[in-house]
Amino acid sequence: MSQDPLTRSMSLRRSVLSVPAINSRALEKSRLLDCDAVIFDLEDSVAPERKAEARENLAAFFAGAPLQGKERIIRVNALSSNFGRADMELVAALEPDAVLLPKVDEPQHVMTVSDFLADADAPETLRIWAMIETPRGILNAAAIAEAGRTAGSRLDCFVVGLNDLRKETGVLPQPGRTYLVPWLMQVILAVRAYGLDAIDSVFNDFKDAAAFDAECAEARAMGFDGKMLIHPAQIEAANRHFGPDASAVAEAEAIIAAFADPATDGLNVIDANGRMIERLHLVQAESLVHKARLIAERQTAK
Repeated sequence: MSQDPLTRSMSLRRSVLSVPAINSRALEKSRLLDCDAVIFDLEDSVAPERKAEARENLAAFFAGAPLQGKERIIRVNALSSNFGRADMELVAALEPDAVLLPKVDEPQHVMTVSDFLADADAPETLRIWAMIETPRGILNAAAIAEAGRTAGSRLDCFVVGLNDLRKETGVLPQPGRTYLVPWLMQVILAVRAYGLDAIDSVFNDFKDAAAFDAECAEARAMGFDGKMLIHPAQIEAANRHFGPDASAVAEAEAIIAAFADPATDGLNVIDANGRMIERLHLVQAESLVHKARLIAERQTAK
């Protein structure tokens, strides 16, 4: 394994906004938004006859001023499609923070792209995100996550795609996502077993703020790290729901302080004010405090 299963990304991924690469105005607007990450989409939001134009737009955008304080992810078309190879060549040239693979059904999809990036001498900082949006993807989520933790795989994050999953299974779009929750939790188990992050699916009706707010609360309760968004109006609610609250930050700081005591050297479990705390909680606390610091720094920089 290339990474401790308990070690997860230290990046903020509360709000992950999808922007069509064909839309130059939306690309430029993304520079000013308070989202944590931007997915530049070359796949579903771009018509087949405009794929080359979208790639040109994206190349021009990356040649401009860099995004500040945001992860940059390019969603490509499947390698098996007529556009996948050109998309991946663009990814290798632009060197974003990650490439998002659509409809990942099996571990080999991730490994094939890992090999492509290695052959292209892409930097190790260029990671892989996987869309889990098909029945086979859900069934194979644990195997995909496990393979993603082998040497050289680059896998960092799962993104759930419920629109395609609903279409392929016939599950109706209902409030609360009752019949989808077991599958969503299967994704959470897979990512937590192998130290990945998980981003919840888009909410399609961006004008229904109350329903979106409820779905963010549900996803946070299930354990998701953030939500994929389709409109800037959804950013504030996602940041609020998936960000650490003040009490959680205070508790994390207390855990860090407890383990900083020289008397705890070499101990994996300590007694802090009558509560038994394991060293694995220290790792989680450090990640939470780091993310809280990133949020505070962004607010200060505004």
